[in-house]
Amino acid sequence: MYDFEKKMLPIGIESFTEICTDDFYYVDKTALIRDLLRRRGKVNLFTRPRRFGKTLNMSMLRYFFEMGGDKTIFDGLDILKETSLCEKYMGKFPVVSISLKSANGSDYTMARSLMCSIIGNEAIRFYELATSDRLTDVEKMIYKQLTAVDTTGKSMYAMSDAVLMGSLKTLSGLLEKHYGKKVVLLIDEYDVPLAKANEQGYYSQMITLIRNMFEQGLKTNESVQLAVLTGCLRVSKESIFTGLNNLKVFSITDPECDVYFGFTDKEVREMLEYYGLEDKYDLIREWYDGYRFGSSDVYCPWDVISYVDKLLVKRDLPPQDYWINTSSNDVIRRLLEGASTETRDEIERLIAGESIQKRIHEELTYKEIYENAENVWSLLFVTGYLTQRGEAEEKMRNLVIPNREIHNIFMTQIRSWMQSKVREDRERLNAFCEAFRNADGETVQTIFTEYLDETVSIRDTAVRTGLKENFYHGFLLGLLRFREDWKVASNRESGTGYADIVIEIFREKTAIVIEMKYVENGDLEAGCRVAMEQIRREGYDRQPSLNGMNRIIKCGMACHVKDCKAVFEE
Repeated sequence: MYDFEKKMLPIGIESFTEICTDDFYYVDKTALIRDLLRRRGKVNLFTRPRRFGKTLNMSMLRYFFEMGGDKTIFDGLDILKETSLCEKYMGKFPVVSISLKSANGSDYTMARSLMCSIIGNEAIRFYELATSDRLTDVEKMIYKQLTAVDTTGKSMYAMSDAVLMGSLKTLSGLLEKHYGKKVVLLIDEYDVPLAKANEQGYYSQMITLIRNMFEQGLKTNESVQLAVLTGCLRVSKESIFTGLNNLKVFSITDPECDVYFGFTDKEVREMLEYYGLEDKYDLIREWYDGYRFGSSDVYCPWDVISYVDKLLVKRDLPPQDYWINTSSNDVIRRLLEGASTETRDEIERLIAGESIQKRIHEELTYKEIYENAENVWSLLFVTGYLTQRGEAEEKMRNLVIPNREIHNIFMTQIRSWMQSKVREDRERLNAFCEAFRNADGETVQTIFTEYLDETVSIRDTAVRTGLKENFYHGFLLGLLRFREDWKVASNRESGTGYADIVIEIFREKTAIVIEMKYVENGDLEAGCRVAMEQIRREGYDRQPSLNGMNRIIKCGMACHVKDCKAVFEE
């Protein structure tokens, strides 16, 4: 039963002040402010995967530095222990805070329009500049260029390229003159417009825009006291940070500030104790822990919060894949599509729970990421699909899949890729399906083994037998659904007590009942016998759904790594 006396969990809430004032559970990360100020550069970049608290931390920084805000929201939090630091920095600066997350247009015109809206909306927050007695009439006119409405209706704000590219420098300069204080500049998800532009084919135009905005706003801007950027990828200096020699990077390999993005083990234990869910610790650790940032192990906060929130309503709910719905998984598919035999072998080792050693390039451009497999491995690392384990040589990393959730993502993407690859040879796939209708065990096992040889299989190491069976079962199910004139059902999708796969061919009044086993010891003959015995014992061939079928074919299949055997009975 949900305990309404407990604090709510902040699902999807990224506003620091909302969390602190509306009785939400908050994992205190305010010590980030202390460490940032002590270790900062002029311009600071934090790179972390998505859903690790970047936006919430940026909101926290805004409300700490910003003039005129309610600083009581920090009562009881760690940062207030730093008395001298708070006296010097807390509430002392005008803050320009923008997120480029929404600047993801399908073409450059739309993306540019969205960028104008982001800048214009932030400029409107400082509407006192329009009537400031500290600004000249010319400076007020310059400010109005940032907030001028587009009367044509094509966009929200009417900014020329020159105004947009110089907007960060312009706004911070006007704020410094008005308030007599230098500006704190916060830019969240700075690389999203570049990622989208690369996908949609307007990368060169977006690079020009972002480079000019950042060069003016960060490099030649004397009005900035401190700048902080966040993103997933550390885009190379040659791309958008040209000549920016005052950039300090806090990446996922740096020990500085490593515990402030993601939850530590101690923080997760405290949360579970608060909600009376201590018995779920091992499960949550298996599914959502395993990320290594700098010298610290952390959990994905989005996953932990999402699952704990569900457990408060239904305590026996099994873990879910939450992260898969928040990020594109195309990078795994791109790696698979260009995979050599060596790369496929490395993927098999990863999903078996082993590590692989790769040279990692943390500084890339979006144009480079799919140029070669080495860059794709680097992208998998910086975006959280892989993490580091143990020590390695300089720029080399021992890579592993961090946890059960990401393992599921890999398995799902691999299976989907395998099915699409197999469908390229429609003639062979049709022959494979026909072999089931003809109860031709030799052809079934020959073609299925060929598919496994050409794609990716599951090795006999850390992966549980049940997960291996699910993988091969799902792969086979996808292949059989190639036949649109067959009804192909899976018990694992419906949760029934039926056989693994049941095929009904209505025009022929034929049903095919398939039970699949994974055999750890490689004894395929024994695996097939167990499968057939289960079909007979459980009466899968006598289920109500098979009523009216004149011909019922029973199939027992067994798999082991890249080998398969199939036996049939009618």
